[in-house]
Amino acid sequence: MKYTILLAIQLYWFFKSKNGKAKCIFKKSCSTYVYEKTKAEGFIIGTKAFLFRYKNCRGGFEIFKSPITNKTQILLHSKIIVESEEIANRFLIH
Repeated sequence: MKYTILLAIQLYWFFKSKNGKAKCIFKKSCSTYVYEKTKAEGFIIGTKAFLFRYKNCRGGFEIFKSPITNKTQILLHSKIIVESEEIANRFLIH
């Protein structure tokens, strides 16, 4: 099963448009994240990574500056806070 996910992601990379704008809110694309998790930690962890990204990599998030660290963070609709190191550069406030 692990290799089925890895193959599916590789096919996705091969066939997806190279001209499209990145839409992921995370610095590491969702497909790259899931691929790396699956390859390193197996099918179950890869599936959990996919489900997390599928539920959270879309609208409904809030970008803000932490009053404590003064770093940009994102509050996902699932109430999880993502630190600036994981946020795509286009969302970072300089």
